[in-house]
Amino acid sequence: MKSPVISWILRLVAAIIMLQTLFFKFSASAESVYIFSALDMEPWGRIGSGIAELVASILILIPRTTLIGALLGIGIMLGAIGAHLLVLGIVVLNDGGLLFFYAILVAVSCVGLVYLDFKKIPSLLKFKI
Repeated sequence: MKSPVISWILRLVAAIIMLQTLFFKFSASAESVYIFSALDMEPWGRIGSGIAELVASILILIPRTTLIGALLGIGIMLGAIGAHLLVLGIVVLNDGGLLFFYAILVAVSCVGLVYLDFKKIPSLLKFKI
């Protein structure tokens, strides 16, 4: 049973978190520059991930494209979680693990959205241009 309320809660959680981080990425905040420098991806990784998160957020908020946005969000967050676990550590610049927690929360929200729209996957695979 698909609940529109749960779907919208998951959409808003994922989109709001990704959208609020864009200011820091696009304004080259010290924390974002530090993170992407540690990953040897500054500035293009920072800007590229910001653009990807913006696209994923917009797709998630449009009901017809939520599944595509959620799949993109999962991929982005797997990259963020992997970066934390393999390079950055869970705590970055004394943030108490907040960025890591946000990445987990967005990933879980996106997985929930994929679960709710699971039946749409076969039609997504048949998409023709």
